[in-house]
Amino acid sequence: MRAAQQGGSGLTIGGIMPARRIPFNAFGIPFGLAGLAGVWLTAARQGYTSVVVGNVLAVAAAAVWCLVVFYFLRYAVGSPRAARQDFIDPVLSPFASLFCIIPMLLSAVALGPYAHMSAVVLVDIFLVITFVLGAWFTGQWIYGPLTIENLHPGYFLPTVAGGFVAAASAGVVGQTQVARLMFGLGLICWVILGSMILGRLFFGPPLPPPLVPTLAIEVAPAAVATMAYVAAFGPQVDGMVVGLAGYGLLMVASQFRLVPMFMKLPFFASFWAFTFSWAVVVSAVLYWIEQQRVPGATVYVYALLALLTLSYVALGIRTGVALARGNLFPAPATTNAASSGEQRAKRVRRQHDGEQQR
Repeated sequence: MRAAQQGGSGLTIGGIMPARRIPFNAFGIPFGLAGLAGVWLTAARQGYTSVVVGNVLAVAAAAVWCLVVFYFLRYAVGSPRAARQDFIDPVLSPFASLFCIIPMLLSAVALGPYAHMSAVVLVDIFLVITFVLGAWFTGQWIYGPLTIENLHPGYFLPTVAGGFVAAASAGVVGQTQVARLMFGLGLICWVILGSMILGRLFFGPPLPPPLVPTLAIEVAPAAVATMAYVAAFGPQVDGMVVGLAGYGLLMVASQFRLVPMFMKLPFFASFWAFTFSWAVVVSAVLYWIEQQRVPGATVYVYALLALLTLSYVALGIRTGVALARGNLFPAPATTNAASSGEQRAKRVRRQHDGEQQR
């Protein structure tokens, strides 16, 4: 066997190039599909549709999740050094948490009604992994160090989305105390990270174009928190739910000001950041419609389902075109902001390690 050689994109073993890099934000595709499945299953629970559509979407989300895991593992085996670097990448690493968030959510909402004990076991397993990853990322961000240029709304995923989705999943399968524990985790992390991320967006440099679609994630925390809260504390419209709706409405309304910026962007895989974010907003709206017994609810529900599903179809077609052309996940081209931020972070880390050695 020929000796391993170092290549520009990772290790070349025996003259064979490693599998193509699969970035962690590829998990955004099955995450979005899981969100759409959740909306249709919520509508089915409320009596508006059949569970068949939601179940089919859940199976599709699980299948795409398996594909992404498979191709990432193939890439990691071929380029272990590059894969390890991805876990500490200051821009893309937070998306790694979707690996465990997606199956946790699907186990609760899709598997739970048919195999409760299996769902409980899977939720618990992936909940623990979610917690461990959240703790690891929190420690990594402390140790990093990071620069303001690296921060973006994707940083919500490991602890805020992880905490709230874990709370909702645990609540759905009947683990109330675990749900409340994870709700607290997600809530405190949202308060802290939300302030930091908005501060960066207000006063820091503009996001590089591939990260601009992550601004859609800003609409998600209040909606996910609502679904987590009612799963942990019971279906109700109390002061907490109303307060979350107030902030959620602000974030939804603010997105309209960003439409011109979104329209100027070329297509990126990161556009899938819109999917789960808006799907969970629709789920929260369906909850409000149910609780408030809104007149003409059927019209609103079908209109929301149609608009949301059509947006997925359009995005799916555009994604298929990019995949066919081979540019869905292009070779990473580090932006100036991210590059300079990473260089400064490396310099600070070297200084920090040098001081510890002295």
